[in-house]
Amino acid sequence: MKHIESVNNPKVKQWRKLLTKKERDKTESFIIEGFHLVEEALKQGEQLLEIIVSDQVGLPPRWDVSSTPVTLVTEEISKLLTETEAPQGIYAICRVPSKMGEALAQEGKTFLLIDAVQDPGNLGTMIRTADAAGIDAVIVGHGSVDIYNSKVLRSAQGSHFHLPIIRGDLHEWIERLQGKNIPVYGTALEGASEYTDISSGESFALIVGNEGNGVAKDLLSSTNSNLYIPIYGKSESLNVAVATGILLYFLKK
Repeated sequence: MKHIESVNNPKVKQWRKLLTKKERDKTESFIIEGFHLVEEALKQGEQLLEIIVSDQVGLPPRWDVSSTPVTLVTEEISKLLTETEAPQGIYAICRVPSKMGEALAQEGKTFLLIDAVQDPGNLGTMIRTADAAGIDAVIVGHGSVDIYNSKVLRSAQGSHFHLPIIRGDLHEWIERLQGKNIPVYGTALEGASEYTDISSGESFALIVGNEGNGVAKDLLSSTNSNLYIPIYGKSESLNVAVATGILLYFLKK
């Protein structure tokens, strides 16, 4: 086990850079924080590159880290790696999945497509919900927050290690899915059917969109059908992550 004590150590500087999207894209790697996320990465195994732990924190004895490099750091260094107010003192460096993830996604039958969702808490919750609902893959389109943003990772609670999450062109994916006879449903307030009017099958794709503007009109014009959730109270709309959960579970039933 290595032990780093200097905040000026090159490895520390490199880890800190992973808090930026630019560095994550450049190195095709990302940093996660907290016991739960690190344990999920350890279970998945293939993406985990290194565990970093504060010398004030111990590794759980149930963890098998025999094949994983572990670096011990000072509490001062640990605090440089966090973006939370109450850090747990444990981190991991993970690699972005290879193109194999996209190949696995193309074999799926159920999909969540996300258009320009910018709130990291919403995106992470939607990924976690798709995982819970047994969706085969999540496709995140242009204009959305980075899928490896630290708040997205925390909100998703480890679901990044459970199913393919792919950054892609939604127009291309709609065409690809419809070419496989998978119906694509958009979400809209106008010109749409109430979601309970749809008879879902084994295969489907659902598109949800930006918090303020919804799904882009050019995407809605390409769907098989567009759906809405009725509002019975005085609220103007539902939170996009909540709406996603309602629709995914209905379509999946």
